[in-house]
Amino acid sequence: MNLLTDFKEQISYRLDESTRMVSLSLEQLSEDDIWKKVNDSTNSVGNLIVHLCGNMTQYAIASLGNKEDKRNRDEEFSISGGLSKVQLLEKLMHTVETVKAVINELSESEFLRKRNVQGFNFSGIGIAIHVTEHYSYHTGQIAYLTKTLKNKDLGFYSGLDLNIKNQD
Repeated sequence: MNLLTDFKEQISYRLDESTRMVSLSLEQLSEDDIWKKVNDSTNSVGNLIVHLCGNMTQYAIASLGNKEDKRNRDEEFSISGGLSKVQLLEKLMHTVETVKAVINELSESEFLRKRNVQGFNFSGIGIAIHVTEHYSYHTGQIAYLTKTLKNKDLGFYSGLDLNIKNQD
């Protein structure tokens, strides 16, 4: 396996893991819970999902996919409803699948090419890493909000022994 193929597979795996965790979190929440804010300084799960879709679209789909950037970032945080948890999950899953398709089609030269996105200058590799870590960061927030609202373990790794030591 070559380095580029492995990189693409690892990015896809991490994106799928975040989607799995967001989906498990959403299963625990009611429709009302989706748009609740713990306080005025936090975002709702709904806002975070809309924000994730906006960020992934701007960075990966538009930038790496050579499409027009139509993102309205402020709107991602100002909406307070209008999408059900099923609609939010469908939107997120569609966005992630599109991101993975764009990343999987990129050539080595496109991964190395620098682009200006949201005022930052990143290579395609940097953009793929940003999208992955940004998704993971907000997945943690969604999990934390879900645990706060429901006071329960989300079972992300149920059935796995996470105490197994590393092996060669």
